[in-house]
Amino acid sequence: MCGIVGILARRARVDPEILERATRSLAHRGPDDSGTIILHETTPEPVEVGVGNRRLAILDLSPLGHQPMQDRESGNWIVYNGEIYNFRQVRDELEQEGVTFSSQSDTEVLLKAYGAWGETCLARLRGMFAFAIWDAAQHRLFLGRDPMGIKPLYYYSSEEYFLFASEVRTLLATGLVPRRIDDAGLLNYLTFGSVYDPNTLIEGILALLPGHYMVWEKGEARTTRYWDLVPDNLQPIEAPAPEYRTAIQHDITELLQESARLQLVSDVPVGVFLSGGIDSSSLVTLLAGSGARLNTFSLVFREAEYDESEYSRAVARKFSTEHHEMCVSQQDALDSIPGALAAMDQPTIDGVNTYIISSQARAAGIKVALSGLGGDEMFAGYATFRTVPRMERFSERWQHLPRFLRSVFAVAVRSVADTTDERRKIAALARDSERILHPYFLSRMLFTPEQVDILLCGRDRRSSGSAEAPLVGYLDRAKPLDPVNRVSYLEARCYMANTLLRDADVMSMAHGLELRVPLIDHRLADLLMTIPGELKLDQNVPKPLLVGALGNALPDAVVHRRKQGFTLPFEHWLRGELRANVAHGIQNVPEGALRGRIHAEGVRKVWESFLAGRTSWSRPWSLYVLSKWCELNL
Repeated sequence: MCGIVGILARRARVDPEILERATRSLAHRGPDDSGTIILHETTPEPVEVGVGNRRLAILDLSPLGHQPMQDRESGNWIVYNGEIYNFRQVRDELEQEGVTFSSQSDTEVLLKAYGAWGETCLARLRGMFAFAIWDAAQHRLFLGRDPMGIKPLYYYSSEEYFLFASEVRTLLATGLVPRRIDDAGLLNYLTFGSVYDPNTLIEGILALLPGHYMVWEKGEARTTRYWDLVPDNLQPIEAPAPEYRTAIQHDITELLQESARLQLVSDVPVGVFLSGGIDSSSLVTLLAGSGARLNTFSLVFREAEYDESEYSRAVARKFSTEHHEMCVSQQDALDSIPGALAAMDQPTIDGVNTYIISSQARAAGIKVALSGLGGDEMFAGYATFRTVPRMERFSERWQHLPRFLRSVFAVAVRSVADTTDERRKIAALARDSERILHPYFLSRMLFTPEQVDILLCGRDRRSSGSAEAPLVGYLDRAKPLDPVNRVSYLEARCYMANTLLRDADVMSMAHGLELRVPLIDHRLADLLMTIPGELKLDQNVPKPLLVGALGNALPDAVVHRRKQGFTLPFEHWLRGELRANVAHGIQNVPEGALRGRIHAEGVRKVWESFLAGRTSWSRPWSLYVLSKWCELNL
């Protein structure tokens, strides 16, 4: 696990000081080693290529794993962030073709795999990764990002330079990128509480999408999708035969076990985050079956309303894990907020909880941790899997109503719309249905279109189109799916990729901790997206395919407990300990980089609505985070 950066100069030089500064900005991602190199290419045209790496040593802890790494046979260079879990199998295949190795690292395997197979090497990899390879023979740069989007990769292009990095802030640290807010990114953030790839909050900086690679050659970049949750040749899913469920449960179990086993690969100890919910408990169940001696870690709150230790202890006892409890008070959590805000690579309304548990785990000596993230998206654990299909049916009927009836209903709804967030969304569906691309996006909205209009000083058609373009693309890909699988696809590509995974990456790496997510192995996802949605919901058992794949191994108390995420008392804090800070912070939202973009009056209305109990804490908090992020980075 690492942080990477690169600067390609066509009609300029790569300044060594700039490259070093940008590499140092990634020190938190890789505290164990650092390296940079500048290559001088003369044919077919003069190009300088500078690449840097900060290393968190997980596999092959020796100096042989140092980056940037060169393949002396081909002359290719690589900088790489991530883990290839099946690297030993890939290495065996390469050795059978006569390829030789000098290290035990997955970095060298990836470098040699590209040398042997070119861009098709991506089809052989199982893992999380973002990497850049300078192809010496072809005089081109090859960038790749993992199928699910677990590891980030950003780029910026101008007439003189092409830049890439693991973090937006690293690209800003080069001084080669203008520090200007991107209107489409800002619109994304206000709508969803995070910026949706490929947009970022900085104009000109874009994200390479999950499951895509990019080739930069002779000043031109082309991007290609090599994998998606929905294949291009998707066949209609037929009604399953009675014996289908038994067979599919067997296949799911095998893939779950394989994914969990593969993700134990490490030359340092690996821990498992155990909350006591179904997802993390499933990981422990799967790993216990592999015979590995498990170290499990749980956060324990002193305040009973946030404590889940009853369930995590039950799972730890059942599977005889070496269980560690990390006690955190609400004051400890409150004190961590400034650090979490400073760790954000882009603003987000989430992530503070991941920052806390990552800090505690690293302090306990853990360098690699497995998480149950993604279980809800892949196994239909959210309420959206039931509500969004109902909203789809309502929306379809609504569009067929005469316009005057819709207008009458919209007027009636407007009279009570401002009393709660839920009613505002119902009103948005009635009043602004043409501006809401799909009910799923309404379910994940932070501010409705009307509220965004009040907050923004104005938006042009181009920025709105850029903000909506990735959403339209995902909807087009999801159209052939049944309603449940459509929600799964949208949750994975939107909320999970742009909020959960991005926050998990930056908040864990802020502490030099590698976080792995076995429940979203892309081979497993391949299988799950072919299963009829009707089999993923059950009135009596949550996430039936995940629970069923484990037999009767999970304790009943864990399976049937009330769903509870790792939550923090922000509602209470914003009315108490954080009130003064947040009130002052959101007053500054229309200043600095946001001047001329955000209306002060709109911000004031959000704060007053929160104080009056008409909106939840996440709305004013999102504006406070936006203000602090701009203050820190712009």
